[in-house]
Amino acid sequence: MSDPASPILLAHFEPDIAQNAGAMMRTCACLGIDAAIIEPAGFRMGDSRFRRAGMDYLSAVRIETHDSWAKFEAWRAAAGRRLVLLTTKGETNLWSFTFREGDILLVGRESAGVPPAVHAAADATVRIPVRAPLRSLNVGVAAAIALSEALRQLGRLPAAQAHDDAPRLPVAHT
Repeated sequence: MSDPASPILLAHFEPDIAQNAGAMMRTCACLGIDAAIIEPAGFRMGDSRFRRAGMDYLSAVRIETHDSWAKFEAWRAAAGRRLVLLTTKGETNLWSFTFREGDILLVGRESAGVPPAVHAAADATVRIPVRAPLRSLNVGVAAAIALSEALRQLGRLPAAQAHDDAPRLPVAHT
């Protein structure tokens, strides 16, 4: 699924909210990241809320869906990729973690995170510190922060370009 142009993959475990998932796919498109959605999701990929949040960027990101956690894990094992879980219960502060090419950054459900078996399958768990007594960031915001840090570490942030020079994506009319 992932080619050398995509140094990391964002996987979303059983997403609940179409708008969050669509916004994360838009982030992936902008950063040059492949994505995966692990079913079941609380919406269909054709959901208008998902498409609206992803806008016309959805055609610029490679999204693979996996029917279940077991199928995703089988795919990951065959690919030999490290699983990095972004969680409020993470053992390592994001700013202290070292990303590697090919890592899979996994985010959980908005309503419940990931179950213990998924947490246990992670090769590493990372957290983004937030000030007390607050608990967490929006999952899409957290994913964008973590993806940006991973790309920064890997020297793979997109090159800056003026908006006038930016390639134009076709506009999808819904």
